[in-house]
Amino acid sequence: MKFISWNVNGIRAVLKKDFLTFFNEVDADFFCIQETKCQAGQVELELEGYEQYWNYAEKKGYSGTAIFTKHTPLSVAYGVGDHDSESEGRIITLEYDDFYVVNVYTPNAQRDLARLPFRLEWEEKLAMHLKQLDAQKPVVYCGDLNVAHTDIDLKNAKGNKGNSGVTIEERAAMTALLEAGFVDTFRMMHPERVDAYTWWSYMANVRARNIGWRIDYFIVSERLMPRVTEADILPDVLGSDHCPVLLTLQ
Repeated sequence: MKFISWNVNGIRAVLKKDFLTFFNEVDADFFCIQETKCQAGQVELELEGYEQYWNYAEKKGYSGTAIFTKHTPLSVAYGVGDHDSESEGRIITLEYDDFYVVNVYTPNAQRDLARLPFRLEWEEKLAMHLKQLDAQKPVVYCGDLNVAHTDIDLKNAKGNKGNSGVTIEERAAMTALLEAGFVDTFRMMHPERVDAYTWWSYMANVRARNIGWRIDYFIVSERLMPRVTEADILPDVLGSDHCPVLLTLQ
């Protein structure tokens, strides 16, 4: 069973950049996207064999998530019961017989950290949501989580200390979740791999020089790890400032 997660930074923009070619070639069971930046009715996708679940932000051209799947869920939920998070279209949860899929676009704390308190409140509510799901059945949690968890997860760790996505608080929230029974699949499968990033600034030559951050993840319940056969990053797939990440379960 193949999972893809990708912050497309605007579905309308990426559709002009061979998105559908990649989508068809990768042939995923679950294709999760973040930062769709569209409203209902603005994009009509014909994806044969796939059901589509969209969570739109109320603000036009902002945030948003979607899941395209070959598998009909038992239930679908949007948000975690909090009005603010739901209004930004940041989370979709699909339930299946033996696992949940949770697609998330985590709020950015912003350059001046003005939104860090909101971000930390979000982290608490999301962690509670994931733990409640995990108590029922295993979880596959993915998305743009807007944090480089450890220094190995970004090129210039020293120069970015304290910046959005690298604050002590954001990293601690990720650590707490992993200590609560979840696993960062890529880092588990590739513990020493460096220069493995999923986001690059649009500044000139930054991506070509691979000066990036790993902020896109597949995180699973510990008891799912024996089923993980592949967890990887696909940096050669272009069209966004992020690249897709991949998970395969047997």
